[in-house]
Amino acid sequence: MKTNRTPRIPLAPGLDGLQPYRVAEHPAPVTLRLSGNEGPEVPATLRRFADPFGDIVRCYPRTDDLEAEIAERLGLDPARVLLTGGADDALARAISLVAAPDREILVPAPTFEMIERYVQLMGADLLTVPWWREGFPVAQVLESLSEKTVAVVLVTPNNPTGQATTQAEIQQLLAGLGDRLLIVDQAYGEFAEEDTTPLLLRQPNVIITRTLSKAFGLAGLRIGIAIAPAELVDRLRTVGQPYPVAGPSLAIAGRVLADDGSWQGEYLARIREERDRLGKLLTALKQLPIPSHANFVLCEFEDAAWVADAMAGLGVAVRRFPGRRPLERSLRISLPGNQKGMERLERSLRAILAPEALLFDMDGVIANVRPSYRRAICETASDFGVPVTDDEIETAKAAGDANNDWILTWRLICGQRPEVDYEEVRRIFEDRYQGTPQAPGLWREETLQIPRRQLERLASWLPLAVVTGRPRRDAERFLAAFDLEDLFPVVISMEDGPAKPAPFPVLQALQELGVERAWMVGDTPDDIRSARAAGVVPLGFSSVPLSPVVEQTLLRAGAARVLTDLSDLAGWLPASISRGVE
Repeated sequence: MKTNRTPRIPLAPGLDGLQPYRVAEHPAPVTLRLSGNEGPEVPATLRRFADPFGDIVRCYPRTDDLEAEIAERLGLDPARVLLTGGADDALARAISLVAAPDREILVPAPTFEMIERYVQLMGADLLTVPWWREGFPVAQVLESLSEKTVAVVLVTPNNPTGQATTQAEIQQLLAGLGDRLLIVDQAYGEFAEEDTTPLLLRQPNVIITRTLSKAFGLAGLRIGIAIAPAELVDRLRTVGQPYPVAGPSLAIAGRVLADDGSWQGEYLARIREERDRLGKLLTALKQLPIPSHANFVLCEFEDAAWVADAMAGLGVAVRRFPGRRPLERSLRISLPGNQKGMERLERSLRAILAPEALLFDMDGVIANVRPSYRRAICETASDFGVPVTDDEIETAKAAGDANNDWILTWRLICGQRPEVDYEEVRRIFEDRYQGTPQAPGLWREETLQIPRRQLERLASWLPLAVVTGRPRRDAERFLAAFDLEDLFPVVISMEDGPAKPAPFPVLQALQELGVERAWMVGDTPDDIRSARAAGVVPLGFSSVPLSPVVEQTLLRAGAARVLTDLSDLAGWLPASISRGVE
């Protein structure tokens, strides 16, 4: 009998425990990606290349010309330069020259995570020395060397910390290494305050790796550079594929390098200015940034996971490091490199770390409207001979642009009876909801979903406001019925202007409260999109046991997280707010 049983292939021992390289991402839409450290936008004129005879695409690529160009810039013989498929390829080749079982490679950590993978895959032992916040630990590195140690791999400026070694530290390290190999990854070298490249180029036992991904803005082309004595470069050529860089990548890179950085100097100056601004802002917000020499800043937060989710809720992606010590409480934030992106980053961090108010949708959040509005929708539709279920209402709400229940009811009816008049639907809906002399209104069935004591606690920390699609009369009547008027000094309702998902009602609430920054809790995609568009941290809410479908719908709309209990807010608010810490 045949089976589909997976054969027991004798895989390499180095694969044990390794997982594919993946960066966890929040499902919220991202419009400002600050998680990958990519470089600047390259001018459009430099991103094009001519291939009149098709040779660039048709023929195997030759790297000689671009290697010679890079060598000339460094004042080197071209035999000392090798182009690779990204700096990752250069690092893997360099490590493979010395890595083997019963050998040891030392790495200051935390650092670029692929280095550890390469060492493990090649069967060598990995030895790490902590490099965290303080200066480079030269003495500890040298003390840790043993007869088994064949190489030290150093990333400077380091990724993900942004710390850099000084020339004096490099000299001290080289003096103690003996004949061991020193691999120095300078992927972020252009951003450093001090250039140690001339010193490293004079050494017979040093391999430098560089990239065109960062300062040159060519991450998509995957071009790395290995620089070493000619005999080591020959060895590097033997341990990798013969055509590591695609022809179109070489053509574009050649144009960018030939341009001689007419746009790059301004970009590098802006990055240095932005990282100073970001460091000062994070410090002012009572966080712990590490002084950086790269195009990013690493910062410790009280709750890094929450800050990352909240940033995603605002459409900004930053890099988390779950499970990687000592990085679990840290986020790496790439610098945008442009004024618009930097201002948005600053606004987002202030909104998350220093909110000035809390905003709430009413229906489905403060008020349980299943026995009122939801029932009115179903009964009104039934009067027109159209059955509507709760699931259909949820689906329509999830689709968005469903903030007005009169219009929503009419649309649901028109799905089967397109000739129905909207005003007639609205009249019958209002009779059901408001009541008639013959029947009490369904509004009387509404209940309070959030205990007053929870709202009082929140109001003692920050001012509260309601942002609802209800008519003002209905909203104020509900607040009065449950003695909540004193807790919500601002109520934005249907009559005030464009409805959610437009940002207007949220922005109007901020204006009337006299604040700039807030978080908002809502139960529909319209609530979430309105908050995001206004730069307010969006939080989803579900009053019933949270289903995966509802949670994913809200997260994909842009909710930072989805609540089922408002007490969770206390754990996410900054300590200076929720615990009264000055």
